[in-house]
Amino acid sequence: MSKLGLILHRKPRHFHAHETARFDELSGVQLASFKQRAWALVIDLAIVGVVQTVFGLHGCKSESHELGPVTFASLLMMAAHKIENLVEFTLYFAVLLKLGKGQTPGKKLMKARVVSLTHEEISWWQSIERGLGYGASLLEGGFGFVQFFFARNQQCVHDRIAETIVVDERLTAKRLGDETTEKEVMLLP
Repeated sequence: MSKLGLILHRKPRHFHAHETARFDELSGVQLASFKQRAWALVIDLAIVGVVQTVFGLHGCKSESHELGPVTFASLLMMAAHKIENLVEFTLYFAVLLKLGKGQTPGKKLMKARVVSLTHEEISWWQSIERGLGYGASLLEGGFGFVQFFFARNQQCVHDRIAETIVVDERLTAKRLGDETTEKEVMLLP
């Protein structure tokens, strides 16, 4: 039988709900507030900005202020600088999130942690997806971040893309017990 025949006649695969046990593990954990997450992002963006300034990354000057015609070459250079910027931000968030076991410096200061919904530890792939997902959240005019207020588990677009949640790690954070409901927690002092 040919290779194509073997591929077409292979044994059927079956679905395995591997997330269920992980979901049960995470059930009741307190999620980080919007304020925690927003400040963590601001801190991380400030760090990237300082690093870019100190190391002289993006040596391009403000080309729009220079007199001269807009050429195809100048447009390509501007696009290349935008791509460099995207790569730097993605690398920052992906590498530091993975090496920090779910925490960038901003999240560490704000006592929040990114947790995988599918694995014990956040994977490299999820870190990269999350880094690129920030762009997706911005591309919607910032509505990707506003979805935090509407999504059941306070997930922004980048959280859903990477299959992650952001949990609160402050000492005051409480985990729901099996018998405690969300409404009862709101009534607690």
